[in-house]
Amino acid sequence: MRITRISAYQVDLPLHEGRYAWSGGKSVAVFDSTIVRVETDDGFAGHGEVCPLGPFYLPAYARGVRAGLTELAPHLIGLDPRQLAVLNEEMDRALKGHAYVKSGIDIACWDILGQVSGQPAYVLLGGRYGEDFVLYRAISQGTPEEMAQSVANYRAEGYRRFQLKVGADAETDIERIRAVAEVLESGDRLVADANTGWLPHEAARVVRGVEDVDVYIEQPCLSYESCLSIRRRTTHPFVLDETIDSIETLLTAHRDDAMDVVNIKISKFGGLTKARQARDLCVSLGIAMTIEDSWGGDVTTAAISHLAHSTPPEFLFTATDFNSYVTVSTAEGAPQRNHGRMAASTAAGLGIAPRWDTLGEPALVIE
Repeated sequence: MRITRISAYQVDLPLHEGRYAWSGGKSVAVFDSTIVRVETDDGFAGHGEVCPLGPFYLPAYARGVRAGLTELAPHLIGLDPRQLAVLNEEMDRALKGHAYVKSGIDIACWDILGQVSGQPAYVLLGGRYGEDFVLYRAISQGTPEEMAQSVANYRAEGYRRFQLKVGADAETDIERIRAVAEVLESGDRLVADANTGWLPHEAARVVRGVEDVDVYIEQPCLSYESCLSIRRRTTHPFVLDETIDSIETLLTAHRDDAMDVVNIKISKFGGLTKARQARDLCVSLGIAMTIEDSWGGDVTTAAISHLAHSTPPEFLFTATDFNSYVTVSTAEGAPQRNHGRMAASTAAGLGIAPRWDTLGEPALVIE
């Protein structure tokens, strides 16, 4: 089996809520996503998705995915998509860095491997735990009252994990955290995610100001060192996200006791192959995880679901369902939320089929 063609499709993903806002005044109304299709000489085709959270979040941007594919894809024609280690080594030789560009191809090849073997991807990723798994809901930045009402609304839909977008001035963020904490009930979990938005002195004020609140603090500052400083002056459980983008940084953070939970974003690691490696390392080290990605629609949600469903439940802090945030469906068969939980498809591969009326003509084709 050989790769004969790699195509990329650009699709806009508007939001149900109209706008998604987080620290530093950043916001997005329509996400620019890339669906990657990998075709083989045996008639199999797999699909992946890469959707950066705007160009001002991580070192990744939507048009960069497609530009990177024009450089990378020609080197992969003729390779066996089932040989994922070989494929990833070739991608790393052909294009230094830019893990997010490689992610869609890697996911698509897992989709192919599952189809060829007749197994859902979660079987190949380690096996299925339980009937479903828990989701979190990200709460876009707003006034304390608006965010508390949003949490109450989503709690009524079945969610029990909430990630507040904070990272503004300390006084307002303390009010946001306290307002939301008042509407929670026993068993709920609250995460205050600053998305690197606080300076250390601001983060120090917030963790002191909510010392009596049951809340996780996520990625308070831009640098790893600043986050570690805040970690050492609070008793709150701690989550790292943006600064963890490789096995090396994960090992460093574990050595430094820098976090209790880590976010594994699939595209940040370069696809399911290396995200699974990070996941399995976290299990060995005893670190809980959120399994997610930067953003996406149906294909990204399917990939997340298979990695999450193959993660031991005691280590799965939570996962996310991006396709419920957006108004456009790009694939049939994608998993859907159900009272704050989700299950991966039992069909072979990712279990999805593209909606060609949505995707239209490819933005690029390499063969």
